[in-house]
Order: sequence, then C-alpha cells, then structure tokens
Amino acid sequence: MPDTTTDEVRRPALVRAFAASLSGTALEWYDFAIYNVAAAVVLGPLFFPSADPLTGTLSAFSTYAVGYLSRPLGGFFFGRLGDVLGRKKILVITLLITGIATLLIGLLPTNAAIGGTAGVLLVVLRFAQGVGLGGEWGGAVLLSSEYGDPRKRGFWASAAQIGPPAGNLMANGVLALLGVALTEEQFFSWGWRVAFLLSAVLVAFGLWIRVKLEETPVFTAIRERGERPSAPIREVVRTETRPLIAAILCRVGPDVLYALFTVFVLTYITTQLGLPRNAGLTAVLVASACQLVLMPLAGALSDRFNRRRLYAVAAVGGAVWPFLFFPLIGSGSRVLLVLGVVVGLAFHAFMYGPQAAFISEQFSPRLRYTGSSLAYTLAGIVGGAVAPLMFTVLLAGFGTWLVIAAYVAVACAVTLAGLYLGRDPRPEDDEELAALAGA
Repeated sequence: MPDTTTDEVRRPALVRAFAASLSGTALEWYDFAIYNVAAAVVLGPLFFPSADPLTGTLSAFSTYAVGYLSRPLGGFFFGRLGDVLGRKKILVITLLITGIATLLIGLLPTNAAIGGTAGVLLVVLRFAQGVGLGGEWGGAVLLSSEYGDPRKRGFWASAAQIGPPAGNLMANGVLALLGVALTEEQFFSWGWRVAFLLSAVLVAFGLWIRVKLEETPVFTAIRERGERPSAPIREVVRTETRPLIAAILCRVGPDVLYALFTVFVLTYITTQLGLPRNAGLTAVLVASACQLVLMPLAGALSDRFNRRRLYAVAAVGGAVWPFLFFPLIGSGSRVLLVLGVVVGLAFHAFMYGPQAAFISEQFSPRLRYTGSSLAYTLAGIVGGAVAPLMFTVLLAGFGTWLVIAAYVAVACAVTLAGLYLGRDPRPEDDEELAALAGA
C-alpha cells in the first residue's frame, strides 16, 4: 500500500508536475492546432496557390500530414533519451523545438513573395513541429502520472490529455477573435501571423514552469538501482511486442475522430454547406471547452471502473456518431453544428482521457517513455496524419459523407482490437519504485 505520509510530502511536487504537464502540452498543442486550423482556412491559397480551391486544400492538408509523419522521429529519438536521461530534460528540449518552429512559420514569406520556396520552408518547419511533439507526449504523461498514486493514474495522466483541447481552445479562440476584429483582406494579409507569433510568449511561460521541475520518483528509483536501459527501442520491440501493438491500435480511432471534428469539419461546412468559417471555429471552440472538463472526468472514472471497458464504450459511440452528425448539420443550422461537434468530441474525450494511463501502463516502468512515445507517434501516421487528406479525397471521389462516416467506424474498430489486446494496470510496479525513491 502507498505511504500516505510520503504522499503528503510529495503533494506540492505532484501539483507542480500536473501543472507542468498540462501547461506544456497545451502550449505545444496551441502551436500545432494553430497550423491545423490555418491549413483549412488560409495556408492553401497563401503557400500552395491553385486555380482549383480543392487542390490548394489538399496541398495544405498534405503539409498537415507531415507534422504527423515526423512524430515517429521525435518519438524514437526523445523517447529513448527519456528512459536513459530522464523525463525533465527532454521535455524542455521538445518545448523549444515546437515553439521556435511555430514562431518561424509566423514570419515566413508566402508564395507571392518567394515562390515555391515558401511551401518548401513551410514543410520543413511543420516537420520540426512534429518532431518536437513526437517527443513531448510520452514525457508529459509520465511527468504527472509517475508523481501521483498509480491507482489513480487515469486522473493524473489526463493532465497531458487536457493539453490538446486547451491548446485547440486557445488556437481557435485567437483565430476567431482575429476573424471578428479584422477584415477578410487584413486576416489573409497579416492577421493569421499574429496567432503564430504569440507562441513566443507561451513558450517562455512553459519553459519557466518546466525548468523548475524535479525528476519523477519512479525514474529516480530506476536510475539509483542502475536499471536504465541501454537500447530501449530494441528492448521494447523484442520483449514488449504485444503491449506496443495494443497501444498503437488503441490510438487510431480517437485520432481519426479528432481530425474529423476539429480540422475537416471546417472545410466541410464552408465547401458543402455554404456556412462561414467562424461558424465552424465557434463549434470547435465550444466543444473544446467541454473537453477540458470531460477528459479529467473520464480519466477519473477509468480509475473507478474498468479502464478498457470505458474506453471501448466511447469507441463504439465514436463509430456511430458520424452517421448521425452529417444528416444533423445538413440543414445548415449553426446550433445543430455546435451540438454535433460537442457530442463528437465528447466521445473523443472519453477515449482520450483514459488513453494516457492505458498506454503507459502497457509497458514496464524502465521502458515506459520509449514504449509510450513509439505507440503515440506510430499510431499518428495511420490515424491522424492521413485522416483530413483521406476525408477530402473520399468526399471528392464519392460525393457523399457516408464514406467519411464509414472511415471513422473502421478506425474505431481498430481501437477496439487494441483494447482487446491490452492489459489492465499493475500499480504495484510503480508503488515499489516510488517507495524506494522516498526511502
């Protein structure tokens, strides 16, 4: 059983770790989400101009995918270092990489100024964003969960999961305010850059919090016992193959669902329903605000009930909802659009909230950063990376939303397979290491 006296002593450090995990991932996802939204709104015509609007959108979403495709590089490199050098150092580096890349995107000349070089530079910076975020997630999850009670890992690990909706909320909020305050010409000329440049302030704040952190008790114990792995990637692949497969598959459904309701929906409502851009931004804004509450709630509920079962119920709901969502918004009602996106992201929240705990507890503590990072980044390639592009291609090719809904359903079925292969938590592993660290 955990030592309650030790828990009380660690409480301030736990709160700081929770705040650092939440704020750091929120700041990095703000950077990432700014691009996601801009790809659907302005980056196509500015960096990939074409007489056909669909072609420009496809090019922008292809660059969106680069941010996912580069994540495994960050996951491989920084995940390994996280198990060898520790959680704290790596998290400072990943925040700097993503923040600097986003700042430079805000300063980047467009195609009208430097021609095709603008698109190439945008791809390079997007690649750097993905590398930083690929190494970020695994460490952020462990930062809060390895300080907290392992029997309440669902709640504590949800700190990192709140980052995406918080960052998305900030990103969409900034873009929505700019859209209201500026004319269309001003927004396309220079207004979109403001959102990217604001990342400089946010990154400075995030660094201030992370530099003050201590290393987690679990990693401290592993280091003191001389059990740090020398080749963690090879060891994960060879000795923890099934946990890695389970962790990869469980992410596919939530990633695809998230891409539908935060990225592609902006394109769909403007091109198919004739609604203004701000209608979609408002819907995503409201739904992201709801997720700030739903994700920690889902994490906490997964500590009380079977984590895999709760995750699976949400996956089934996520598979069914798109078949109801598209007919619901077909009338062009803004109220129904908001309702539809809120419900869609609620199903996502009840998968994503417990996801960090589920993935991290698939791996032994000494390989946890590497295993979690590999699962997170590799799943992103087959999940979120290609989803907006596939949605656009399927809609153009078939002319109906039914194929998009079917695509989401298949992705959620993949998640159910991952949950079946996964295992339930073993908190005694962490309790033993935490006790050694506190001795």
